[in-house]
Amino acid sequence: MSATDESPSKAAEFERVAAQVQTGVANFAEDRPTLVKRLQHLLHMHPTLIPAIVLLIGVAIFSTIVGERFLHPFNFSLVLQQVTIIGVIGVAQTIIILTAGIDLSVGAIMVLCSVVMGKLAVGAGLPAPVAILAGLGVGAICGGINGLLVTRFRLPPFIVTLGTWNIFFALNLWYSESETIRAADVEAEAPLLQVFATSIDFFGMRLTAGSVAMILLVLLFWYVLNHTPWGRHVHAVGDDPDAARLAGIRTDRVLMSVYVVAGVVCAFAAWVLIGRIGSVSPQAGQTANLDSITAVVIGGTSLFGGRGSIIGTLFGALIVGIFRNGLALSGVNVLWQEFAVGVLIIVAVALDQWLRRVSQ
Repeated sequence: MSATDESPSKAAEFERVAAQVQTGVANFAEDRPTLVKRLQHLLHMHPTLIPAIVLLIGVAIFSTIVGERFLHPFNFSLVLQQVTIIGVIGVAQTIIILTAGIDLSVGAIMVLCSVVMGKLAVGAGLPAPVAILAGLGVGAICGGINGLLVTRFRLPPFIVTLGTWNIFFALNLWYSESETIRAADVEAEAPLLQVFATSIDFFGMRLTAGSVAMILLVLLFWYVLNHTPWGRHVHAVGDDPDAARLAGIRTDRVLMSVYVVAGVVCAFAAWVLIGRIGSVSPQAGQTANLDSITAVVIGGTSLFGGRGSIIGTLFGALIVGIFRNGLALSGVNVLWQEFAVGVLIIVAVALDQWLRRVSQ
């Protein structure tokens, strides 16, 4: 067949295909988001909203059930005092979880630092400010060890801090000889160590210096995490470390600084702890690890890193305190109080998983 004979058939084929081609303009308009989708997006953008709402609901429920005893200002100040240590430790735990890590050694660091402060100030007779600085230094060293193992040896934070928890706890028992320094001795030799026990009356509430310090510390870290380059780098490393590295962020240096800062915060918690209990006990703060993780999770910080709020952690600690206080005033057994806290944790994690789907 010649080329002249092929031309009409090719032209006919072209006309047939051209007739089937869609000539409409591509439409990229999305469906209107549902109310649930918009709520999901709102809560994802503002993770503090959920713990704030849960806290208000808890206060409303127990105000109705318990009445005046729960609503009394002194009761609220009691709750604030009870969550002070967890609130301070929660700050350290939050900045680590924001980097997609976890620290199981925060409680052990806190107790070890309190023992160092007490032994140097009361046992060795050093001035209290020197003992406090030494305790803060020990906290920085402990955090630095965790950070070094995570960044240099690429070990999982969970395994690293589980191991150092045992090490720090053993050092604590060895150095303290498992003996408690009495509150009377601390008061006589180093009253500065108990300064956070100082209380003031405020509209029927009895606020301690420790509670005020916790609130100021939370506000300080809220500012640092939201308005400084270091805070933005912490979020970036937790959200996507590879993208952060490509953007020029020195991720190992950021992680190292986070663990050191967390160690110093734990040492500060040790000072507050001495003010809270009066004495220096190597057995104090045994539940601080789990309580701090509980406050962080209920406060809306994602265990997968990159998303969360330090204010939410404070709300998380207050939620646990309010629920335990309200249930206790209602006459509920301690067993069921722990049951309720367990349900709160599971609901918080389920909500986090639901909110993470908004970005998928």
